[in-house]
Amino acid sequence: MEKFIRAAGVAIRIADSEKNSPAVVLLHGYLESLDVWDDFAAGLARRYRVIAPDLPGHGISEVHDEVHTMEFLAGVVRGALDELGVDRCVMVGHSMGGYVAQAFAEAWPERLLGLALFHSTPLADSAEKQAARRREIDLIRAGKKDALARLSPGNGFAPDNRARLTHKIEELSDQITLTEDEGIVAILRGLMERPDRSAMLRALKVPVLLIFGRHDGYIAPEIAEQVIAGLPDASAVWLEHSGHMGFVEEPATALAALEAWIDALPKG
Repeated sequence: MEKFIRAAGVAIRIADSEKNSPAVVLLHGYLESLDVWDDFAAGLARRYRVIAPDLPGHGISEVHDEVHTMEFLAGVVRGALDELGVDRCVMVGHSMGGYVAQAFAEAWPERLLGLALFHSTPLADSAEKQAARRREIDLIRAGKKDALARLSPGNGFAPDNRARLTHKIEELSDQITLTEDEGIVAILRGLMERPDRSAMLRALKVPVLLIFGRHDGYIAPEIAEQVIAGLPDASAVWLEHSGHMGFVEEPATALAALEAWIDALPKG
């Protein structure tokens, strides 16, 4: 069921299957919305309670400020869980959603049963990445969001998957078109501000799952390998035929891996 709620003073759209346990919270990535999880969430909802918000600045949730830091977004997620009466959950973040999930884990680890990161790392932006985000802000400010909507979605998929998943790429393009310009800029500013959370993840007393794609154009396999090596207590899964959108590109494999990990979590 979808509804609008106020969380930490912000109006957000949220989907909640309401039934089963534990609660699994799905946090979408940059230039996405809760709709990106539709098929994957339906699979999870057969066994778990699935909750997915439009993060502020994305989808049709409210744009709150000129900068949406990951810490601010994590606070909105916490407010949503409070509003829904969820004390503890498994949190799953895709890309930017993984950055938000890590900010949540740093602030409120006692609220987590487990933390799963799809195509996401604890690393801060490099100088090169920050420069790219500034160029993207300039593009939005120049009224050229249509170029972003046309070019960005396909880059998230492995080359061999793009023709097969053209309809999914088009859906992502539509999501970008519907996202408010000010929301995109606020998120980009927040992404540039985020710190490296590698030490936090190493010290976290919560099970962590890392899921990476062998053909990810945003997180090179060698960077993913370094992240895995730096988090020896984390579980790791490689999606051999995926880019940056593994839960769309290899949904059955990704779902089976996530469910197996959730089922093995300590009950609490």
